[in-house]
Amino acid sequence: MDGSGPFGCPICLEPLREPVTLPCGHNFCLACLGALWPHRGAGSAGGPGGAARCPLCQEPFPDGLQLRKNHTLSELLQLRQGSGSGPGPGPVPAPAPGRTPTPEPSAPSAPPSAPEPSAPCAPEPWPAGEEPVRCDACPEGAALPAALSCLSCLASFCPAHLGPHERSPALRGHRLVPPLRRLEESLCPRHLRPLERYCRAERLCLCEACAAQEHRGHELVALEQERALQEAEQPKVLSAVEDRMDELGASIAQSRRTVALIKSAAAAERDRVSQLFAEAVATLQGFQTQVLGFIQEGEAAMLSHSQGNLQRQEEQRSHLSRARHNLSQVPEADSVSFLQELLALRLALEEGCGPGPGPPRELSFTKSSQVVRVVRDVLAEACTRHWEQLRGPGSDEDGLQKLGSEVDAESLDPDSTNHLESEAPRDYFLKFAYIVDLDSDTADKFLQLFGTKGVKRVLCPINYPESPTRFTHCEQVLGEGALDRGTYYWEVEIIEGWVSVGVMAEGFSPQEPYDRGRLGRNAHSCCLQWNGRSFSVWFHGLEAPLPHPFSPTVGICLEYADRALAFYAVRDGKVSLLRRLKASRTRRSSALASPTDAFQSRLDSHFAGLFAHRLKPAFFLESVDAHLQIGPLKKSCISVLKRR
Repeated sequence: MDGSGPFGCPICLEPLREPVTLPCGHNFCLACLGALWPHRGAGSAGGPGGAARCPLCQEPFPDGLQLRKNHTLSELLQLRQGSGSGPGPGPVPAPAPGRTPTPEPSAPSAPPSAPEPSAPCAPEPWPAGEEPVRCDACPEGAALPAALSCLSCLASFCPAHLGPHERSPALRGHRLVPPLRRLEESLCPRHLRPLERYCRAERLCLCEACAAQEHRGHELVALEQERALQEAEQPKVLSAVEDRMDELGASIAQSRRTVALIKSAAAAERDRVSQLFAEAVATLQGFQTQVLGFIQEGEAAMLSHSQGNLQRQEEQRSHLSRARHNLSQVPEADSVSFLQELLALRLALEEGCGPGPGPPRELSFTKSSQVVRVVRDVLAEACTRHWEQLRGPGSDEDGLQKLGSEVDAESLDPDSTNHLESEAPRDYFLKFAYIVDLDSDTADKFLQLFGTKGVKRVLCPINYPESPTRFTHCEQVLGEGALDRGTYYWEVEIIEGWVSVGVMAEGFSPQEPYDRGRLGRNAHSCCLQWNGRSFSVWFHGLEAPLPHPFSPTVGICLEYADRALAFYAVRDGKVSLLRRLKASRTRRSSALASPTDAFQSRLDSHFAGLFAHRLKPAFFLESVDAHLQIGPLKKSCISVLKRR
């Protein structure tokens, strides 16, 4: 392993020591960065002296950026050193059981000389905060870091105490491995013997006793042989894992949209039901008010008539009572008074002659309870009937299928205003961050590149070297690398002029004429265009205007597994969906269709074919003053770099 490999430092060209990963994704030794930036110290990339830059790609970093050790890469380097693929002590091959290795007759070699016991043994550098495995033979309290562990002795030894294993023929048959913190994990728990064999039938690591007993007749190989075979298969396994993770990523995104849609649909339905119940309650309350008012009006009318009759009857009775009393008080000798009082009594009696008004045959307001009872019964019956229909058999499954179809329709129909995708945190998309570098061999002669991130259209042609991939009729440039699986996200900053950003098929001819070679004017590319007034999307020569305002930063998300391309406006740590291009499941007729429907029909017919090719980020600078910059994503892109 040298400095040119993926595990080497580009500064010292040596294997990485205490690796540090910069935000741009490049790895360096912590000490090398400290020597390169002495005025900032070894632990910080900020401070006086201006912004620090990556020694490889020259990407600037903000002041105060703290450099921290990449523990995952450090552990990977230790594993590579322990497996013998890099510097450091490698495992000593174990001979066959019961046999002592002998030197080749044609190449005799003297036993290696062991270091003097009194000579100090310099310990291997260990990552900060991690305690090394100590030698079991050194004095307690002064144990040096171990160089190897012996599975036969069940002990670890420093270089000074490893001499007997190198000199003594009796100890040369012991199995030595890189230092192990827990030696018991490398032993058979049943026989307490080293695990030296591998059973391919049951995929188990075995000791010699297990191999001779329970696994007799199985295909047994040495651990090193099986590891070599498995390491050869590792790229295929990792590729399959990446593909499965991409599929799961798309499925997870779909499931998240489904979950969010379920929540939003439930909340909306809950609001609608609450509103309808409130309206129903208001209707019942209004009906209750009318019925109670009707009862009150009927009561008042009938009471007024009955109370008037009652008062007249009471007055007549009082009059008769007074007249009778006056007659009884007349003296026997007073004939005049007797005749007068008797006449008054007869007149009072004639006034009240005739039967008085009887009770009403019917009280009109007593029908109210009957009407309300009917309404109550109808309401209860309707609630019961509709509730049974709501909870009827198959309703849940049908509802989920309908919901799933709604999710598919909303995710496949780019014209729908799906609030789940209308705005989302930018950090979510940074998980799919992809580093885009401009390919200078594709740039048109009227495009000036600024490093690998900036490009501007100029009036005077630039004398670029001849290249078969260079555009000759369109002011366009492609990004390096081709995308063929997974999800990718990158951002572009529109600095000035009219620009188009999108993707283009890898095999598209750069010598196509202007009318067919421009981005989005053919079936091999699509793009988002800013024409100085508004955004629009282009594919296969058709344009669909967008109603969104200008955003200087545009995010592009290529979902290769889902065969979709989405454009976002990036503002204040959030992304707002401008348009998501994807073929819908339901084909639309182009006859009598609006421009938007015609554009979607074109997508339905040809957009899926675009993903039959490997795609590249593409940029078209239309006006003479056009200028754009590929924005730094300020996040780790290691997961994406593995696929490049």
